[in-house]
Amino acid sequence: MLRLNLQPIFKARGIDRPHAFLVRAGFTAHSAHVIVNSHLKVVKLQHIEILCEKLNCEPNDLLLWTPDNNNPIAASHPLYNLRDTRNASATTLRDMPYKQLKELTSKLSDEQKESEL
Repeated sequence: MLRLNLQPIFKARGIDRPHAFLVRAGFTAHSAHVIVNSHLKVVKLQHIEILCEKLNCEPNDLLLWTPDNNNPIAASHPLYNLRDTRNASATTLRDMPYKQLKELTSKLSDEQKESEL
């Protein structure tokens, strides 16, 4: 089953009030409620585009896939890339010593500056 999984990206972006964020991004209050509470059955491509633009991400960052035990597919299928990984990188960053985190931040900043040239 494929669904939107926005909570991790909201958390990573420091968005404490996702509903208000989505309304400011141009969603109606109703659409924002449905999106935040994962009650979507249909997703408009326009909404995916707005989410990607405002959250600075790509569509795959927004999606989560859960295998269906009644309809198995090969483990090599690309959908397996969208499985829940429990945000292992965030845990690693959270547990990283401050000195290493500063070094990583500095390296990322340097790489970003180089890519802008």
